[in-house]
Amino acid sequence: MGKKVSIDSLADAVMEELTEYNKLAEETMKKSVTKAGQTVRKGIQAGAPVQTGRYAKSWRTKKTRESSTRLEVTVYSPSRYMLAHLLEHGHAKRNGGRTRAFPHIAPAEELGEKQLEADIVRGLSHG
Repeated sequence: MGKKVSIDSLADAVMEELTEYNKLAEETMKKSVTKAGQTVRKGIQAGAPVQTGRYAKSWRTKKTRESSTRLEVTVYSPSRYMLAHLLEHGHAKRNGGRTRAFPHIAPAEELGEKQLEADIVRGLSHG
């Protein structure tokens, strides 16, 4: 890590190191976000209520936006999206009362956030 640099080329050496760190940060961030999205999807599938299993199997991940400095991953259910909120929070019954809530999205999201933060810190400190 130690390099001998003349005072005249110090600015160039600093810029080179900052560019390398920027590349490392971008790679680490993108890998971590993709991995966290997969973790959230698997967590939702594992915690989802099972009647036929189709709801749990329907969850997908996709890259919504990607640029050189940004990556956005969406976890969604394309065919059973209308059930997600009802199962997560419960809902009113037709003749009064409420159904039981099955919280399965929020715990998976929290797990994904913690994993994302840990992966980014680990990748940047050991990079």
